[in-house]
Amino acid sequence: MNPVRAGMVKHPGDYRWSSYRVNGQGDPSKLLTQHPIYNDLELNFKERLSAYRELFRHELEPGEIDKIRKATNGNFVSGTSRFQEEVGAILDRRVTPGRAGRPRKRM
Repeated sequence: MNPVRAGMVKHPGDYRWSSYRVNGQGDPSKLLTQHPIYNDLELNFKERLSAYRELFRHELEPGEIDKIRKATNGNFVSGTSRFQEEVGAILDRRVTPGRAGRPRKRM
């Protein structure tokens, strides 16, 4: 949705390089291979297109977009604290930002 937010186009299907035209409108493409998660949206082709379009029906709040960007850029998990704890336990690593700066020296 970046080209839409940037005001380059009004609809994701209008952006020349978007996969939306294939995944949401059913345009043929020799360049794209459907992702298994996309294929799992629905069994019926028309229902799958509709389910994909539904994902783009509502815009995310700007604050939510910022949270996603910060998590992505920092290689952290975005979500509830419970979700973050579960993912951290599964990965056996820290998945949230730590405190800034070096630890204090102990005297």
